[in-house]
Amino acid sequence: MKLISWNVNGLRAIVGKNFEQQFNSLDADIFCLQETKLQEGQINLQFPGYQAYWNYADKKGYSGTAVFTRQQPVNVSYGIGIDEHDHEGRVITMEMDAFFLVCCYTPNSQDGLRRLDYRMTWEDDFRNYLSRLDSKKPVILCGDLNVAHEEIDLKNPKTNRMNAGFTDQEREKMTQLLNSGFVDTFRTLHPNDEVYSWWSYRFQARQKNTGWRIDYFIVSQRLMPHVTNAAIHTDVMGSDHCPVELQLSI
Repeated sequence: MKLISWNVNGLRAIVGKNFEQQFNSLDADIFCLQETKLQEGQINLQFPGYQAYWNYADKKGYSGTAVFTRQQPVNVSYGIGIDEHDHEGRVITMEMDAFFLVCCYTPNSQDGLRRLDYRMTWEDDFRNYLSRLDSKKPVILCGDLNVAHEEIDLKNPKTNRMNAGFTDQEREKMTQLLNSGFVDTFRTLHPNDEVYSWWSYRFQARQKNTGWRIDYFIVSQRLMPHVTNAAIHTDVMGSDHCPVELQLSI
């Protein structure tokens, strides 16, 4: 089984940049999107053989997630069941026969860390949500989690320390998540690879590969024996993020 996750930074914009061709070329069984920036009815995007599920933010042109799947889910839910967190279209949970798939777009702490306190509340509530799911079935979490966990996960760790996405607090929350029974698949399979999934639009960052790895596939520990590959498609253009991939023998 092949899964893809991609923060598209505006689905309507990327559809004009060969998105449909890239979608077909990546050929995933389940394809997760973040930052769709859509409201219902603003796009008619269908792929033969896939069912589509959407979670829209209340605020127009903001956040949002989507999942396209070839496999029939047992159940699909939206948000994490806490009103404070469930108005920005950030989470879709798809229950499959063998696992839960959670597509997530984690809130950014923003310039000046003005949303860091909220981010800390989100992190604790979201980790508890994942743990509850994990008590029932293994979990596959994917998406833009808006944190570079270790220094290897961004080009310039020294100068970015305490910037949004690389604060000590955000990194510690990722450590807590991994310590609660989850595994960062890419870093486990590629412990020394300096590969990134997001680049600023400024300063020719992508051309210079001055990037951050903030897009993940994280799985329950008991799923790791079934993980056969984790990859980052740095050659796929159209967004300031690139797609990340997980393959499972399940």
